[in-house]
Amino acid sequence: MALLSSSSKGVVVSLPVLLLTGAAFSAVLFFFLFSSPPPCNCPVPPTTAVGGGGGYRSGTGERISTSTEDIEWVKKQIEGNGLHMADNVLRKGINPRTRQQQLQDFVQFKGISHYEGEPTNNHTALPCPGELLVEQHHSNYGEPWAGGRDVFEFLAESAHLTPNAQVLEIGCGTLRVGLHFIRYLNPEHFHCLERDELSLMAAFRYELPSQGLLHKRPLIVRGEDMDFSKFGSGTMYDLIYASAVFLHIPDKLVWVGLERLAAKLKPQEGRIFVSHNIKFCSRLGGEECTKRLNDLGLEYIGKFTHDSLLFNHYEIWFGFRRFRA
Repeated sequence: MALLSSSSKGVVVSLPVLLLTGAAFSAVLFFFLFSSPPPCNCPVPPTTAVGGGGGYRSGTGERISTSTEDIEWVKKQIEGNGLHMADNVLRKGINPRTRQQQLQDFVQFKGISHYEGEPTNNHTALPCPGELLVEQHHSNYGEPWAGGRDVFEFLAESAHLTPNAQVLEIGCGTLRVGLHFIRYLNPEHFHCLERDELSLMAAFRYELPSQGLLHKRPLIVRGEDMDFSKFGSGTMYDLIYASAVFLHIPDKLVWVGLERLAAKLKPQEGRIFVSHNIKFCSRLGGEECTKRLNDLGLEYIGKFTHDSLLFNHYEIWFGFRRFRA
C-alpha cells in the first residue's frame, strides 16, 4: 500500500520502508544522546598567556588587571600636563637625599619624630627601625618593587580569584606581591610561610601599617623546611604560588612541599604557580616527573608568560592543578 505517490515518474515510498527509516533514525539519535566518550587522560599542551590589558574583573565585578583604557588615560594625563620623562630623570626633591643619607639622618636625629620631650614619654607604641623607614628592603629584589603589582594581577587573573579565595605564598619576603593579595582578599584569607626574620620585620613593622592593612589580619608564619602545620588542616587553597623561591631550595625539599600541599589545593579549580623554571621537575626527566606529580594527584598544565603593560616587567610561570580529590 502506497502512503505517498507522485506522477508515474515520481518516487513511491512504501509504509514499511518509512517505518524502518524512522526506527533507524531513532536508534542513531538515542546513541548520540545517551552515550559519552571515556574520560581522556591526554596531556595538556603548553599554554601561553600574555598580559594584554583586558582589564580582568573578578566574580564580584571588581577590576584586577590594568586595561588598555587605563593606559590611554595615563598617557592623556601626561600629555595634558605637558610632562616629559627626559626632563625629570636627574631631578630629585627639595631636599635630595640618598637612602643611606636618610638613614644617617634618622640615626643622628633619632628618627623622624619632632617630639621634644623625654623619650620615655613618647607616645609611639611601635617605633620603626630607620632601615625600614628609608625602604631599603624595597631594593632587596632583583626587580623593581612595583613589579609586585604585576605579579598579583597575573596570578589573580590566571586563577580567577574572588575576594573570598584562599591564597598561600611560599616565601612572601617583605610582601612585594603579598600586599596586593592582602588588600584584595577578605580578612585572614592570605597565608604565607617565610623564613627570613628581616623580611618579616619589614612586613609587620612597616608595610602592613603604612598600607593600612593591619585589619586584614594575614596569617604570616616564620618557618622553613616546608612546614605548613601552623596553617591548620582545614584550609583548602584556590592558589598556591612561589615567586623565585624554588630556585634556592634543594629539589628534595621542593618535592616535600608539594607532597604536603597537594591535599590542600582545591581539586580541578585550584592552581599552583612556580616562577622562572621547574628544574626540580625537569632534572628528573619528563616521564619520571609526570609520574611523581600524578602520584600526588597533580598535573602540569603549561608554561605561561606575562608581559606587563606598565613596568617593562616580563616573567615566566609554570602552572599545576590537582586533577583528583
